[in-house]
Amino acid sequence: MIIATFAFYLFAVVAVISAVLVIFARNPVHSVLWLILAFFNAAGLFVLLGAEFLAMLLVVVYVGAVAVLFLFVVMMLDLNTLNFREGFQTYMPIGLAIGGVLLAELVMVGGGWALTPEVQALRAVPVEDASGLTNTEALGHIIYTNYVYFFQASGVILLVAMIGAIMLTHRDSPNTKRQKVARQFARQPSDTLEVKKVESGRGI
Repeated sequence: MIIATFAFYLFAVVAVISAVLVIFARNPVHSVLWLILAFFNAAGLFVLLGAEFLAMLLVVVYVGAVAVLFLFVVMMLDLNTLNFREGFQTYMPIGLAIGGVLLAELVMVGGGWALTPEVQALRAVPVEDASGLTNTEALGHIIYTNYVYFFQASGVILLVAMIGAIMLTHRDSPNTKRQKVARQFARQPSDTLEVKKVESGRGI
């Protein structure tokens, strides 16, 4: 029990510190590295809760794919962070208002939460009637039966976020040459060819 408590506080403290450094790091590459560290510590917390499937999912999907993808995209694009910081003072009140609302919600949720005596027995059981099922099977039953629409909605939100990220980082150069297929198909031979009659012994 002492080892589990020590591991919990260790993972929690490192996760909080790394999450704060993700926000305050000046270099985007350093922010992604701190984000990977936060994911690993969150996976450790899931292991302590008995949700080993969520822990492996967090490591494989988010650390192995999403965070590494962010890292390579940031390194390859070489984004100018000064342009993104323009207008920071203008949008600061809106950001502070949204942050205040989220903080109030977290305080309300944390204030209304109480530790029940049965928490030790129920911490590794996803639902009450899931006795005999593993965590992965019980989680699959919950997601694809009770919360299937919310699960699909989260996928749509991630798709929209991905498209938005592509649009924000896309740079259109006026000197870029593009192929216009419709214009090529509509081209007539007379548009590009001219037949001239050349007399014998004389040039064009």
